[in-house]
Amino acid sequence: MTEDMPRALRQEGSQWYDNEAGPLVRPYAMTGGRTRSGPSGVRFDLIALVTLDGAAPGADDDTSLGPEHRALIELCRTETQSVAELSADADLPLGVVRVLLGDLLELGCVTVSRPVPPAQLPDERILREVIDGLRAL
Repeated sequence: MTEDMPRALRQEGSQWYDNEAGPLVRPYAMTGGRTRSGPSGVRFDLIALVTLDGAAPGADDDTSLGPEHRALIELCRTETQSVAELSADADLPLGVVRVLLGDLLELGCVTVSRPVPPAQLPDERILREVIDGLRAL
């Protein structure tokens, strides 16, 4: 099996390969086996914006939060980010980030602004009429 792997991954001490366990920590270990975010099962859209709340613990605070939770908090500390950005920046699978964000939302560490559903967006025809009316002025 190790002959099929790229040489860089087989090097001893490589962060991406462990002879027995495989790459890094499995997603189910990060979420405690959960696949849904919190008891309410909140679903986070990819473009939902996550903002750090004032109740979020600092980097030095002693909390029961895991390292992945803390990584998401630190990423949100500098600026508001989308769920997709957090997943990419934290180098975590999207499903894991959704579960972890559900935990942080329930603890009051973050707030989430969900995108406007397409049914509530104004009709393009109406917007064009408004633009035409403004041009006519």
